[in-house]
Amino acid sequence: MKNTIFGIHSIKEALGSDQGIDKIFIQKGLDSDPIHHIMKLAKAQKIAISRVPIQKIDKLASGNHQGVVAKIAPIRFVPLANMVESALAEETTAPLFLLCDAISDVRNFGAIIRTAESAGVKGIIIPKQGSAALNDQTVKTSAGALFNIPICKTDHLKDAVFFLKSYDVQFVAANEKSATTVYQVDFKKPTALIMGNEGKGVSKSLLKLCDVEAKLPMLGKTDSLNVSVASAIFLYEAVRQKWPIKGESI
Repeated sequence: MKNTIFGIHSIKEALGSDQGIDKIFIQKGLDSDPIHHIMKLAKAQKIAISRVPIQKIDKLASGNHQGVVAKIAPIRFVPLANMVESALAEETTAPLFLLCDAISDVRNFGAIIRTAESAGVKGIIIPKQGSAALNDQTVKTSAGALFNIPICKTDHLKDAVFFLKSYDVQFVAANEKSATTVYQVDFKKPTALIMGNEGKGVSKSLLKLCDVEAKLPMLGKTDSLNVSVASAIFLYEAVRQKWPIKGESI
């Protein structure tokens, strides 16, 4: 099966490299030192583990899987420091970063990635747990944009917030309860935009760390928009404010 690896040795090798693993499936009842070692490495990296029947393992991998299969991401993740320092070193407009706080729907995530890449976002940051998978569906929905934008995984998004703040990056959180609209936000300085979960929005712990909370004005009877649509509006307001961008014509 595409985007999977299987076998004890192969998965141990992947866990020791920078290959992104989304989830590991282990056969129910399988108990050995190598399996315990894989579980220990996975837990240390906050990779989800699922105990499943042998039938599920057989469906995921047709070869000698030894009772363990891993789903891998179609890209290699970029270290946060590399992403930020590379973006800030460019002599262009103020960089824009995007943090996705527990976006759970793969199609939403793919659409957000597509828009972010088109809007010149310098990097997308996601948590290691609780985020939609980066898989074939994400690639398809992003129309391949997934391969053209740096993506970083962190243990906690708070870590990324503190790191970016050390570089004087302002944080803007999308929050429909805010009194400020997106059109009142100054995107002409280095900015990180946080978009929240489809149902819960941006978590309260992250909202406390933000410099600005902003909403989209809703003029009809509908009280909210799909997160991928809302992300597009926020991101292109940032583009509008910085236009014309060096090297681009009006």
